[in-house]
Amino acid sequence: MPHGDEIETPRGPARVDTDLPGAAYSTMLVLGHGAGGDVDAPDLVAVRDALTEAGLGVIRVTQPYRVAGRRAPAPAGHLDEAWRAVLAVLRERHPTVSRWIVGGRSSGARVACRTAREVGAAGVVALAFPLHPPGRPERSRADELATGLPTLVVNGDRDPFGVPALGPGVEVVLRPGERHDLRGDPPGTAAVVRDWLRAQGWTPA
Repeated sequence: MPHGDEIETPRGPARVDTDLPGAAYSTMLVLGHGAGGDVDAPDLVAVRDALTEAGLGVIRVTQPYRVAGRRAPAPAGHLDEAWRAVLAVLRERHPTVSRWIVGGRSSGARVACRTAREVGAAGVVALAFPLHPPGRPERSRADELATGLPTLVVNGDRDPFGVPALGPGVEVVLRPGERHDLRGDPPGTAAVVRDWLRAQGWTPA
């Protein structure tokens, strides 16, 4: 399995970067990037490192618009369509994986939430979930977090996009001093994700 390769979607090729633990694994976390960012964002890389060390597989997905070199994000429907297509192929590629967790940062977290049930995810990891546009709290996206699945939200307490509230099945962890990019302490953010997955019983014993 190559570390990075492309998967065709109805919206053009997406790129997947796959990192697997050294031992047998049964849980895979699939992560998407922020609107104008990429899968090498510090928090995504730190989560990859911590979880592969903890015995999980991690796949980071680059949306087709970014593969094509565009920074302006595609419409939400296009993002969701490409994500669903990628997840379908990944399930075929990794038939021994029994538990799929989806997530990402910012825009990628929204995509993961909107499609979580459709792709058969067991849970969601949302980093820097953008609750509303900066300065527009009335335009809340809180309903996207209501997936009915176990969901972890990790946001900075100074995030101008807001901080989601606790909800049924939704755990919110605030990172002190962090803003939307979560660049202050990526290993600390990754530890929160690892510990939550461990508490769910989703990491190897």
